[in-house]
Amino acid sequence: MSKRRKFIGSSLLLSLGLLAIQYIALEYRFIAVFAFMVVSYLISSLALLDDLKGVEWMTIVPIPTMYAGSVALFYFLLPSSFGARVFILTLFGLGMYAIYLTANIFSVAAVRTIQLLRAAHAVGFLLTLITLLLFFNSIFSLKLFFWGNGILSGLATFPLVLSALWSMKLTNRIDRSIWWKAGLLSLAVVQLGVALSFIPLTVWVASMILVTAVYVGLGLFQHELSDRLFEQSLVEYTTLGAFVLLASLLVTRWK
Repeated sequence: MSKRRKFIGSSLLLSLGLLAIQYIALEYRFIAVFAFMVVSYLISSLALLDDLKGVEWMTIVPIPTMYAGSVALFYFLLPSSFGARVFILTLFGLGMYAIYLTANIFSVAAVRTIQLLRAAHAVGFLLTLITLLLFFNSIFSLKLFFWGNGILSGLATFPLVLSALWSMKLTNRIDRSIWWKAGLLSLAVVQLGVALSFIPLTVWVASMILVTAVYVGLGLFQHELSDRLFEQSLVEYTTLGAFVLLASLLVTRWK
């Protein structure tokens, strides 16, 4: 079976699994999401098995796993309308297929030069932000204590950021500097998640602020790892981050 057929088949199979989750009672939803993530890891491993090696089992396979978990959690927050669920299922299947293609490019590029690598970096960066946006939205929707918002946000951030940073070098091991960068950015998300818990923000606004923080930090770190961190890039990222933060605070109803 060709890789493309494997990716399409795996995406369809996981989409059916996501559809089945809606029929599980709400009191079992977290168990169902965890089980779905385990199944996603196994199916993704089989789909990408031909080119997986070494450290890629913890830098490439977790990407579709985390994406599946984020959509599954967000799925419970959707209205029960048929149209909304079909729309999310369609986007999930397309997103999963894009992740498989991107992951395959990373695996191949670790061995030989490939022209699609820059496009894969762009797609991977976008899907990382989308996955985290869904995670943050689900976390803040739970109305947890401040420490719960911070810790869970950091835990969701670390594996995705680690993978995104590793993809810039595609080495056969994860350098210490990448571990540190991923840890520092995740710690910043923890602290920001705690701080946002004390501000009367809507769930979506708080999620956007966290995603913007990841966008700025991850973007700058990736530019540094690729030796393209110039003053213009620094100004662009920090300006956007400051604008989103200021706009979020201005639209907040302070009471």
